[in-house]
Amino acid sequence: MPAPSLTPSKADRPRRSPPRPAGGPPPTGSRLARAVRRNLTAHAFLVGAVLCFGFFSWYPMVREFLLAFQQTEGGRTTWVGLDNLTTVYHDPAFWQAWRNTALFTVLALVLGFAVPFAVAVVINELRHGKGYLRLLVYLPVMLPPVASVLLFKYLYDPGYGLLNELLGLLGLPGQQWLQDPDTSMLSVVLAATWMNMGGAALVYLAALQGIPGELYEAAELDGAGLFRKIWHVTIPQTRLVLSLMLLMQIIATMQVFVEPFLLTGGAGPEGSTTTVVNLIYQYAFNFNNYGAAAALGLLLLVLLAGFSAAYVRLSRAEDE
Repeated sequence: MPAPSLTPSKADRPRRSPPRPAGGPPPTGSRLARAVRRNLTAHAFLVGAVLCFGFFSWYPMVREFLLAFQQTEGGRTTWVGLDNLTTVYHDPAFWQAWRNTALFTVLALVLGFAVPFAVAVVINELRHGKGYLRLLVYLPVMLPPVASVLLFKYLYDPGYGLLNELLGLLGLPGQQWLQDPDTSMLSVVLAATWMNMGGAALVYLAALQGIPGELYEAAELDGAGLFRKIWHVTIPQTRLVLSLMLLMQIIATMQVFVEPFLLTGGAGPEGSTTTVVNLIYQYAFNFNNYGAAAALGLLLLVLLAGFSAAYVRLSRAEDE
């Protein structure tokens, strides 16, 4: 009986596809088709998101840009060039609205930027009850703005308001919080800070919890107290988050509308709480001058875009 051969026969040998010449085209239905089939669901979701974003965000921006150079009367739309910008510029309320908006932005940054960070530092230093305190701090954000405004209207009421009651217990005279031009803007800022600080506080708290504990231990060994640890460890380690939140809060405060509109009716005493966005609202819905409203909105857009571009450029220069 012959010994079995160790060499496989031709029938048992695996078949190999002929080698593809180097540099030749890939086979039909290769990488691109497989990538499309693999990501078909993701592309479908992406198309829906892009359509929604384009329809609800980009289209209104383009429409506003066109409307800023148009005038509509009697159903007829005509191009008027820079007439809408001229009308807005010569309005006596124009510069007052910008001054009020700048004042609100400064006051809101002094309180709305520092207070949430301080609250986050305090919560981060506690050992117990952090979850309860996080919920307590974020609770005002979950309340409807109208409910929060009604609460502050009760607090600011000159007759039976809680703030004037407390001042009376201290032997101090009551204040016309929302009716006095000197205190109306500060009253709006306090309400806006309480209503919106929860989200920023949670962002700061998340950034603080990412700081390595070894840095604080090294600072303690060097004899650093609480404030020196915050200045030399906490702030440098959260610089990126702080700068980003600063930019976002400036953009948000420059577009403030809800709090002044609900607390003081928009204009306030002697126009002390009239903001740029409130003036846009008046042009559009009180005067039916949509061209002027779009022109003022375009000015605000250009200002915020320029500020954002300058911030990005300075941030890149610091990183380099």
